[in-house]
Amino acid sequence: MTTIQPPSPGAKAGAESVRRNNLGLVLRAVLEEGEVTRARVAARVGLTRAAVSSLVEELLSLGHLTESGKTFSGSAGRPGTVLKVSETGPAGLGVEINIDYVSVCAVGLTGTDRVRVTEHIDNRNTPPAEVLAHAARLTNRVITSTGEQGLRAVGVELALPGLVSGGMVRQAPNLGWYRVAAEGIFGQALSTLRPAGRALAVSSDNEANLAALAELWFGGLGDARGFLYLTGEIGVGGALVLRGELLRGAHGFAGEVGHVVVDPDGPLCGCGARGCLEQYAGQAALLRAAGIDPAAGVRGLGELEKRARSDDPDTLEVMRAAGDRMGVVLAGAVNLFDLDTVVLGGIYRDLMPWLAGAAQAQLADRVVSGRWRDDGTGLRASSLSGDAARGAAARVVRGVLADPAAYAAR
Repeated sequence: MTTIQPPSPGAKAGAESVRRNNLGLVLRAVLEEGEVTRARVAARVGLTRAAVSSLVEELLSLGHLTESGKTFSGSAGRPGTVLKVSETGPAGLGVEINIDYVSVCAVGLTGTDRVRVTEHIDNRNTPPAEVLAHAARLTNRVITSTGEQGLRAVGVELALPGLVSGGMVRQAPNLGWYRVAAEGIFGQALSTLRPAGRALAVSSDNEANLAALAELWFGGLGDARGFLYLTGEIGVGGALVLRGELLRGAHGFAGEVGHVVVDPDGPLCGCGARGCLEQYAGQAALLRAAGIDPAAGVRGLGELEKRARSDDPDTLEVMRAAGDRMGVVLAGAVNLFDLDTVVLGGIYRDLMPWLAGAAQAQLADRVVSGRWRDDGTGLRASSLSGDAARGAAARVVRGVLADPAAYAAR
């Protein structure tokens, strides 16, 4: 009698890996199509209809897909059932901790921002553990709200200022954080609030990196082969995206444009250097130069914008000078990395009408390739759909889209 041997562990792992990969392939195909039949998915991904039907059934059971109605192709044969990505099911959470606010959002599989809570609060003189515990409480509120919408939080990503790597904020001078184990502190605080719930995986990255990814995925930058995302808050951050991927550098800290020196004899920066761009174009620097209390925050920015709209000459000069310094630094980045687009986010999005002229003039004069677009299309404001919290949440969701089986409800 012949004994049928079970497959070797290697063969089984290989087959399982292929199936998990194909699950992601099918889920992403449905997402990109919006509404689609099994037959159309099979044609798109290059798998047999039988294989796609099996994968679709698994995705339906996982709650990642839904089906409804019938569609007729106009050719012979039975009508197909329409597949869509579920509006319920897995959701990613993004938590942005900045100097003067904390923002938490939940994003479903379709990439839609489903729940958002933002609190404006000065975090500079508060111990890191207290800030992270407060962010955990806001996150727990958002988890409750997502559950009420039929969504299930599957992971959290922190968007943090400063130098971030290995789950730690190595240095965030504007917050006064040095070697803060942010992931661990936040994860523990969140677990304490959810003793009966399954612990959520926590990851982290620099907030400018995550805002840049949000622009890439949701801001209509698919045609940009390389762009710099410059974000203005109390600090000035930046991120570089080349051919759809973040440029992280040797240690993961690439993009710290706010600490490029524009005047070696300039004012002392929190990082320890003098004359950094942040000291000329950061939120505090702009308000101070305009004679507004640098601690006024959102209220101060509102006053600054009001004066600019009224064509106050002193305010316009403050904006011109900041845009000029900004343009010098941006031109250097464009020359160094051969970029075709610069995106201004954070406070710069609303202030762009008064910053862009001087910045664009410097870019036009200093970019050596001769390929910089001086028609204004190379320098653009960030989209309303791109921010660090949403980028963080969307990166969790992209993990689900890559490996749907890993996020089955337990």
